[in-house]
Amino acid sequence: MTSDTSGGATPVPAHTSGPGNTVVLYGDEGAAHVLGVYLDPRCPYCKRMENGLGTVIREAADAGRFRVEYHFATFLDDAGGSGSLHALAALGAALDEGSGPFALYLRLLYAEQPPEGEDGFADEETLLKPAGEVPGLATEAFTRKVSEGVYLPWARTVSAAFERTGVEATPTVLADGDPVAVLGPGGYAVTPEAFFAQLSERWG
Repeated sequence: MTSDTSGGATPVPAHTSGPGNTVVLYGDEGAAHVLGVYLDPRCPYCKRMENGLGTVIREAADAGRFRVEYHFATFLDDAGGSGSLHALAALGAALDEGSGPFALYLRLLYAEQPPEGEDGFADEETLLKPAGEVPGLATEAFTRKVSEGVYLPWARTVSAAFERTGVEATPTVLADGDPVAVLGPGGYAVTPEAFFAQLSERWG
């Protein structure tokens, strides 16, 4: 549920935590390990990571191996536009429908990510179209929140929180705070086997 907006409080999506509810949670909050995932919706290298590793990471979280804490940036908007911010607000609206719809919507946004130089995610229809492919997401409530920009203030807070993390590039993945390689020398995602081998070295 979102927060009570009476008294001028900023609405926040479900499945969030941390100061200002700026961290998106996926998986069992009681898991022994934490995988911090740092992304920007417009980042083409984040798309490569999501295409290669996103689903297997969430499946491992579903199995209880760790929980995922997503931290979202919007710094690609600095070059012009507001697509990262609007995509992040739409992801907030998806969170209200559940972690499952959020995860699939995130995957589809990256699959249909506009070219880096285009600000396609600033367009409402570009954000709403993938929702039709996510079971249970294309609700009246989701559509309204995207159309009205309900979570734009929250998205700005999330972006500001990212800037305070000290993480300087996306994608970045931290296993209990330690960096894990997710892109190979060519800039494409490492294999799931290579990724999980790194976790095994750390966690056994």
